[in-house]
Amino acid sequence: MLARQVGVSRTVFAQRFKRKVGATPIAYLTRWRMMLAGERLIETRDSIAEIAASLGYMSEYAFAAAFKREMGCPPRRYLRESSRVPRA
Repeated sequence: MLARQVGVSRTVFAQRFKRKVGATPIAYLTRWRMMLAGERLIETRDSIAEIAASLGYMSEYAFAAAFKREMGCPPRRYLRESSRVPRA
């Protein structure tokens, strides 16, 4: 859809995006979604299932796998470890 909006092919769009941003559009989007998820884990009382659903994941398992791949640890551990870090 983005490629169509700017009048180029998907391949050309992806190449230009990666050159400018340093990541493919899907990798950038995934990272952004996981950063939002991490923030929500820390800042709200939303369950992992609620966060997963709000970000378009069909299952908590799929979300947790993507979160771990992107953030380096599962969502529960991320939350547990972030609660140990003092805030300013």
